[in-house]
Amino acid sequence: MKSEIQLAFENCKKEKRPALVSYIVASDPSKKKSLEILKSLGKYADILELGFPHSTPIGDGGKIQTSSYRAIKNGFKMKDVFHIVKNFKKTIKKPIILMGYYNMIFQYGENNFLKDCKKAGVSGIICVDLPWPENQIFAKKCKKKSIVFVQLLSPTTTKDRMRKIIKNSHSMNYLISILGTTGSKLNVSPKKILKNYNDIKRINSKKNLVIGFGITNKTIKSFKSADGVVIGSTLCNAITNSIKNRQNPALMLNKMIKKLKRKIS
Repeated sequence: MKSEIQLAFENCKKEKRPALVSYIVASDPSKKKSLEILKSLGKYADILELGFPHSTPIGDGGKIQTSSYRAIKNGFKMKDVFHIVKNFKKTIKKPIILMGYYNMIFQYGENNFLKDCKKAGVSGIICVDLPWPENQIFAKKCKKKSIVFVQLLSPTTTKDRMRKIIKNSHSMNYLISILGTTGSKLNVSPKKILKNYNDIKRINSKKNLVIGFGITNKTIKSFKSADGVVIGSTLCNAITNSIKNRQNPALMLNKMIKKLKRKIS
């Protein structure tokens, strides 16, 4: 049986466009508002990433850190993630990928975490600081629960290592486009990123590969040929701005994701 993630990619390929993958932080600015924002994004995003906030994130830039600190300050608990996902899936049947750091999964307990993921309707997991081959045991546990473990690939990953990671990966992989944290300015041309992307796709064209980090409303159009594009820091920044301006973040992000989808359709 095909996963929700695989079906989402297949639908996008039929429409001859990349999958639009959104990212926000769970419980930012509150558990209730976070669910409203996720639902507003779900009207146009094909796959939705939900980050669990961390006090010392190694991969997140300033915009996502601001979202995380807001969520932690508002009393975030891990169970809130599952509450948000469960309520989202009641009305919108689109895949949700949880993204975060391993120590939070470890503290929660791997088996308990995966059991609650399954109950809530989580489709995939990205664990930023659990690289291959150290992630193999956890990735196998995910597979047993029919949850896609998404492997991360970076511009410095060697070809030999890349082949091994892709061989061991599930149906989706994530290419970090640049050396830096999320939301960093693209210091490499989209052309060069796409060359690297196409080289990786040649290793196994059947595995879906998305591009993330440094994707903005200005650069997203350049990656129309990819299987998917991830937009995160831009959305987190919009939440921050809407709070400052006393606007409705759910409404703001709904308009933003609609415009982004137009750019790649």
